[in-house]
Amino acid sequence: MIRPDRCGPSKDRNAKVVATVILFAAGGNAVSSPGNIPERTIPHKVDTAEDEEWRMDQMTRPTEASGDSGAQDVSRLKPNAVGLLGVVFMAVATAAPITAMTGNVPFMVNAGSGIGTPAAFLIAMVVLAIFAVGFTAMSKHITATGAFYGFISFGLGRSAGLAAGLLASFAYMVFEPSLVGIFSSFATNTVTDQLGVHVPWWVFAVIMLAINALGTWFGVDVAEKLLVVLLGTEVTVLAIMAVSVALHGGGPDGFSLAPVNPVNAFHGASAGLGLFFAFWSWVGFESTAMYGEESRDPKRIIPRATMIAVLGVGVFYVFVSWMAISGNGQGDSLSLAASANPMNVFFNPTERYVGHWAVMIMQWLMITGSLACGMAFHNCAARYLYALGREGVLPSLQRTIGRTHPKHGSPHIAGVVQTVCAAALVLAFGLAGKDPYTGIYTLLAILGTMAILVVQAVCSFAVLAYFRSNHPESRHWFRTLVAPLFGGIAMLGVVCLLIFNMDTAAGDEAGSLILKASPWLVAAVAIAGFAYAQYLKLRDPSRYALLGRTVLEETHER
Repeated sequence: MIRPDRCGPSKDRNAKVVATVILFAAGGNAVSSPGNIPERTIPHKVDTAEDEEWRMDQMTRPTEASGDSGAQDVSRLKPNAVGLLGVVFMAVATAAPITAMTGNVPFMVNAGSGIGTPAAFLIAMVVLAIFAVGFTAMSKHITATGAFYGFISFGLGRSAGLAAGLLASFAYMVFEPSLVGIFSSFATNTVTDQLGVHVPWWVFAVIMLAINALGTWFGVDVAEKLLVVLLGTEVTVLAIMAVSVALHGGGPDGFSLAPVNPVNAFHGASAGLGLFFAFWSWVGFESTAMYGEESRDPKRIIPRATMIAVLGVGVFYVFVSWMAISGNGQGDSLSLAASANPMNVFFNPTERYVGHWAVMIMQWLMITGSLACGMAFHNCAARYLYALGREGVLPSLQRTIGRTHPKHGSPHIAGVVQTVCAAALVLAFGLAGKDPYTGIYTLLAILGTMAILVVQAVCSFAVLAYFRSNHPESRHWFRTLVAPLFGGIAMLGVVCLLIFNMDTAAGDEAGSLILKASPWLVAAVAIAGFAYAQYLKLRDPSRYALLGRTVLEETHER
């Protein structure tokens, strides 16, 4: 294992992660040894995968910062940069509540769960909360910026870990340009409607890419402050609408429990499509774990932030969607959702119970909400690239994306790389004539969602495997067995829902080659990661031994 060195007080923003790699010869003898390898017979020929993983664990032993020539310096992210509130806001920002509500709910009412849409959110919340139980159990023992990459590496082995790490990186890398698309579309339409000025969508795309790049360059604490403001305003305006409807007696039909009855989630036009969109509305909540190395008390903060993000967002989604449907009346909600302006499912009750001013503000907050979401995903992508880079998955990466800014402690080079990749995707789609909303946003969001759902499923099974062999004191029939098993199976079920409903979800882009290729692209990335790990295992065992093993020693209980 590689562990960050205890480099003095945690407040030292220039702290380094230091590790020593011990190379083993074919017969199991150490080329160089610190003399403290646990006593265990290493066979001349490894008979099992478990023995092979154990041998690799002995190839990466922790060492103190002593200037040892065998030490390998790994740049560390800025410690103690963010607290509980900041981690929660970062995770919730990736879910983009205002976009999930105004974008997903009308579609779900029309083509998915119908009036039972709030119940679909309720079901998704329960399932994701059970998934989060296993996820948070592992986060108490392993703190790593690579989150899924590290968790799966410890649970299912380095090859599966690298496959998951590349797949998670791929997902977050395509999420940002997808949000650039919807941001640009919202901005162009709102500026034209309210100011009477037409600004090309690509202008707003450039603006968002620049803001995201600067936010990552100057560190997570700067991004946190901006996200708190952006997210706080969008949540507030939705809450005002929902509370206003409730204070007015629940709308024209009064309060009805039908929308939150779980049975009604299966009575719409397509229950499977409705449930998929409900799960889609939470994508990104798992990003809490990747801020562990930068948080003040990761063992406490990350598990709490994850559950707050799941349950807090869930309660908010259920209440807001319920009040939106009640504010219109159930019959009118179905009609509005099927109209040419489906966002009136939210605009109408907002204007009726709050005022026209709130509708105008809501339109601007849809812009800032998508900006906050894109910024959060940019941070996620940069940290995954950094996590892969600092371990030298490719030797050149350690000197580039594996470095952090000497002053801000941010993954600045990884952030620049992500900006270039996002800009290239947006440019390619633009030159192909794709609409920023129906083309860039929809296609890339489906692709990224498919990838991250697969990783979530695999992570659940990694939790099962990890606690089977580690931490008997932490094993629990529900937390480390039933919850991750149920979560893994449920996530695989959501992947199936996506695959079966891809064409409907894509709308006008149902015939796109990119959409048809999405499952194959996801499979190709995962296979490439697994195959490269196997290559390193045979040709460069010392580098293979590092895969997914960089963790924060101050919080590591392995």
